[in-house]
Amino acid sequence: QVQLQESGPGLVKPSQTLSLTCTVSGGSITSGYYYWNWIRQPPGKGLEWMGAIHKSGSVFYSPSLKSRTSISRDTSKNQFTLQLSSVTPEDTAVYYCARSDLFKATGWVRDYGYWGQGTQVTVSS
Repeated sequence: QVQLQESGPGLVKPSQTLSLTCTVSGGSITSGYYYWNWIRQPPGKGLEWMGAIHKSGSVFYSPSLKSRTSISRDTSKNQFTLQLSSVTPEDTAVYYCARSDLFKATGWVRDYGYWGQGTQVTVSS
């Protein structure tokens, strides 16, 4: 059974860089044909796809966040990471990592077979 777990600071100051890690167990991030995604949900809003990294290492970003987002991986630790720079209070959200079988740049829950539990990140001074 694949399990994903997000980790990182729960509070980030404006203008700083948000960094989160997703640790995967029960399967390798370099096996199969999967995409490993970052998705967030601001308070009172729907899910927003942020980006993904393919098992090949190819990375894809949401056009609206591309200039501030970086996704990378550490295959030795079976982890992938999200960095979001120049954060503002509008980046306050629950951040999720999730796996999809195909490239799914959507906020639909059904498009992702496995999810982490989510981690709250608040941007505030």
